[in-house]
Amino acid sequence: MKILAPLTLIVLLLAVWEAACRVLAIPVYLLPAPSAIGAALAEGWPLLLASAWTTLSTALVGLALASVLACGLALAVSLNPTVEEAVRPVAVTLQVTPLVAIGPLMTIWAGIEHPQRAVVALAAVAAFFPIFSGALTGLKAVDPDLARLFDLYGARRTQRLWRLRLPSALPALLEGHKVAAGLAVVGAVVAEFVAGSGGNQGLAWRILEASNRLQTARVFAALAVLALLGVALHGLLSLAERRLLTWWRGR
Repeated sequence: MKILAPLTLIVLLLAVWEAACRVLAIPVYLLPAPSAIGAALAEGWPLLLASAWTTLSTALVGLALASVLACGLALAVSLNPTVEEAVRPVAVTLQVTPLVAIGPLMTIWAGIEHPQRAVVALAAVAAFFPIFSGALTGLKAVDPDLARLFDLYGARRTQRLWRLRLPSALPALLEGHKVAAGLAVVGAVVAEFVAGSGGNQGLAWRILEASNRLQTARVFAALAVLALLGVALHGLLSLAERRLLTWWRGR
C-alpha cells in the first residue's frame, strides 16, 4: 500500500505530460511525450544498460576507495583531537567545492587518455565527506556509561576501539555510506561530462551524444535509467542498513 500513492502520482503526471504534448503539438526535439521516451528506451535499452553498468561500476569503485580513505582518516583523527582540528577544515573545504570545478583538474591529472581514472577519482571525492563525517561522529558518540564501565575494568586502548567505539559507530557509518553512494553516482556522472571522451561511455556520454544530435527522447531515456539506477542503489543500501542495524541492536 505504501507504494500505491507514489505510483498513482507518477501515472497521473505522465498522463498529463502525454496529453499536453499532444494537445499543444510540442516539437519532439523540444519536449518528447512519455510514449516517445518509452519507445527510445525500448529501442536503445541494450546500449543504455551497458552504459549504466559503466557508470555504476566506476561509482562503486570510487565509493570503495572513499570508504577506505575516509574510515582510515576518521579513525586516526578520532584518536587525536589536534589532528581533528587540522583535518576537519580541509575536509569541509573539499566538500563545499563544486565537483564541476574539480572535474577538469582530475581529467588533467589522470591523463586525457585515461578518462576512467578521472571518473573514479571524482566519484571518490564526492563520496568522501559523508563517510568521513559519519565515521568520525560515530566513533565519538560512545555511551558515557559504557565508557565508564571500560574505565572501571581498565580496558586497553585497542580494546576500547574494537569493542566499544567501532560497534558504537556502526549506525552513523551506515548512514554515511548510504548518502555517499548517491553522491558517488553524481560524481561519476559529472566526471563523465567533464571528460567528454568516448573512451568512457557511461550514461553521461549517452546524454551528450543524444543532445548533440537533438535526440531529446534518448536524453530523457538515459535520464530515466540514471534515476532508476540511483533509486535501486539507495534501496539496496537502505535494505542492508536495516538488516545490519537489526543485527547490531540484537548484539
